[in-house]
Amino acid sequence: MKIFVESIDKGIWDAIENGHFIPKFEKDGSSIEKLWSQWTDSENKKAKFDCIAKNIITSALNSDEFLRISQCSSAKEMWDTLEVTHEGTNDVKRARKHTLIQEYEMFKILKGESIAEVQKRFTHIINHLMSLGKTFDKEELNIKILKCLDRSWQPKVTAISESKDLTSLTTASLFGKLREHELEINRLNVQESEDKHVRSIALKAAKQKSKQESSGESEEKNLSLLSKKFSRFLKRNRNKEANKERYGNKKTSDFN
Repeated sequence: MKIFVESIDKGIWDAIENGHFIPKFEKDGSSIEKLWSQWTDSENKKAKFDCIAKNIITSALNSDEFLRISQCSSAKEMWDTLEVTHEGTNDVKRARKHTLIQEYEMFKILKGESIAEVQKRFTHIINHLMSLGKTFDKEELNIKILKCLDRSWQPKVTAISESKDLTSLTTASLFGKLREHELEINRLNVQESEDKHVRSIALKAAKQKSKQESSGESEEKNLSLLSKKFSRFLKRNRNKEANKERYGNKKTSDFN
């Protein structure tokens, strides 16, 4: 909101933050408001900032929000009402600030979490703390980011700590370095997985070929054994027939 208003004119945001401008003049040691007809062009322009600010605020609200500020007479009053409604009183802000500080101090990368997700969570906490008045320097934030990473990131953390000046490195640049390393690690993991898959297929093919060759040799052995058995069987049968003819004729002759 502040960025949008200041892009139009910084005087409009000043009216929201510090209240509307009322032209006055000094008389007998007291400050008296000027009549509208006595305003100069410069004073008239400054006074209009409040009207423009009220128009911007009301145009951005829905009907329920508008009812909350419909009785306000200035842009500052409208803004203060909305701020208390959505952000709470000073006590609420203080309690929220303590909660966010605790989240910041306990901040760690989660299992299976990407660097982009870490950056999103970290930035969310920092932005809310800064809006509540908490200040950070670059080195403090960079050290916190590096310390929140787990053991698998230790080589990269050491390399960054030794090669980069953490007092001048921005958090965006630091997260960029970490994401670059993460992409490289993912590429290597994919390549290793593909190589492992290829080796697995080759091993299965080799086992299948070996199994087929072993099966072929077994079939040949079985066939050879069967052939030998069949030959012995035929030989025994021929011997039986020969004996039958020999002894059979003898018995018939003796009987006769």
